[in-house]
Amino acid sequence: MREKCSAGVVCVLTALLAVLLTGCTQPAAGGESGDGPRATGPVAPPSATRPSGFGAVFLGVDECSSFGKASFTEVPCTSERAAARVVARHDGTTADGPPCPPTTDFVLHISEQSRISDEDGDGAVHQGYACMRNLEPPHPGDPGGGGGPRTIVGDCVYGSGDGQVRETACDGAGARKPQYQVVKAVAERTQCPLSTALYVQLGGARPVGCARPL
Repeated sequence: MREKCSAGVVCVLTALLAVLLTGCTQPAAGGESGDGPRATGPVAPPSATRPSGFGAVFLGVDECSSFGKASFTEVPCTSERAAARVVARHDGTTADGPPCPPTTDFVLHISEQSRISDEDGDGAVHQGYACMRNLEPPHPGDPGGGGGPRTIVGDCVYGSGDGQVRETACDGAGARKPQYQVVKAVAERTQCPLSTALYVQLGGARPVGCARPL
């Protein structure tokens, strides 16, 4: 049986470095200067590099960001430009830290900065990551949404070759049609229903996803 072995992430470097994108995260990046910290990034998910002007922690829980075509900025959640909210914030890397909430839409990976490298000179930013949720639909992190950093019950996948699978929208709106749907999360493969045709790696306390063919 095949297993899913990667999830969408957004890799964020310091202001003078490039942004690395891996996986299948969906949201577009962007924004304009003037409302707070700014970083540049690809047309795919946004990135984060500088200390927040709206709280003690850059992109702390319940803070918001805007995004557009080329960069994004941290903005007050009351701003008409606010587009996504931080639902969880952790230091370190996603490999070592807690997973984001199941319905997270995308993840911002934030590189470490010191006072010397901080162009504002107002403090350090520790390496970490912010779990983001769009303020309005679409929500790729929802069950069946076809994206997000985690695969959860209700998501659909298709075979991508070499024994791997990737998420796609269950309604068929994605570039690839769904072949399997995760119907249950369990601790061991033996706990999956007899109708299971595929085991998908989910992570967490119940790391095995039991998927049925569509």
